[in-house]
Amino acid sequence: MSRIRVSRASSVGVAAILMSGVLALPVLAQPKPADGALVGPNGMTLYTFDKDTAGNGKSVCNGACATNWPPFMAADSDKPAGDFTVVTRDDGKKQWAAKGWPLYYWAKDTKPGDKTGDGVNGTWKTAKP
Repeated sequence: MSRIRVSRASSVGVAAILMSGVLALPVLAQPKPADGALVGPNGMTLYTFDKDTAGNGKSVCNGACATNWPPFMAADSDKPAGDFTVVTRDDGKKQWAAKGWPLYYWAKDTKPGDKTGDGVNGTWKTAKP
């Protein structure tokens, strides 16, 4: 019986090692086009904010603004590619940008395909591919 326990413990250890390797793999989280808009990996529409300045590497939507317009976050390991860059937020965290414009979700969109944030306050626009 102790052989079975050793074998079982060994296979649990191997599974844990393999799973930790899978969890450590980078996730490609760049925006992608869908139905004329850019969407995040969850399929939710992404938006740009006219008060941001394209290409300056920053987001001006922080605090309460970021509660309503959650930034499309990037991992520290994510790298720019093509039209997609990574900007650094005031808190030091990373955020994806498209053509220099930081990207955001809209808290009131409830399902993939919603675009209810387009035109809010005349400053929010659906991000286009």
